[in-house]
Amino acid sequence: MKQLPIGIQDFNKIVEGNYLYIDKTEYIHRLITSNNACFLSRPRRFGKSLLISTLEEIFNANTELFKGLWIAQSNYNWKKHPVIRIDFSRLNSQTTRSLKTGLNLRIKEIAQSYSLELTFNDEVDYNAYSLVKELCLKTKERVVILIDEYDSPIISNINHPEVLDSNRELLASFYRTIKGCDEHLRFVFLTGVSKFAKVSVFSGLNNLRDITLDTEYGALLGYTQDEL
Repeated sequence: MKQLPIGIQDFNKIVEGNYLYIDKTEYIHRLITSNNACFLSRPRRFGKSLLISTLEEIFNANTELFKGLWIAQSNYNWKKHPVIRIDFSRLNSQTTRSLKTGLNLRIKEIAQSYSLELTFNDEVDYNAYSLVKELCLKTKERVVILIDEYDSPIISNINHPEVLDSNRELLASFYRTIKGCDEHLRFVFLTGVSKFAKVSVFSGLNNLRDITLDTEYGALLGYTQDEL
């Protein structure tokens, strides 16, 4: 019997390590072929990061990892897209300055991974827009944006109102920039543990579909009784 992938959030590691994986790719196929932008809220340790990792491998067209899974037998078009993946729980958000620095550094790392030479400044929105636009121009494909724990800079400062408000303003600007990149985007997916309307995610990204309570995707994460 295969080992359970306890604590493993990387789809590649699960497959390469021959760990047990409950096939969720039929739900994922429906998600990425029927939507342009989605938001999913779940508590911590519910498999959000594994889902983000799986989406990244699909959009990277790493077909070898999906042998024997539902999506491999489907009519999915395995087109490779440039992927921007950001996990806000990994960024230092104790101050807005550290959050901005960490986010700019992550943008620069992604640019370097695609061998892009961009002109950066201190403004996150400018750098983010430049990254999306140049990735699209270089690869001739629309960009995928995967954001994990989008609300971490807010939740981690719930007892520090001034930092919380300042972080929220920075995030609002960042998400407005994403909305402005719409013509260059193939798919946008955000996860979090809460839904903060005032972060402007849901007003700025007005095409963002909240699937948190959608029964169509109720089994996207976790294990059902039948799967057990």
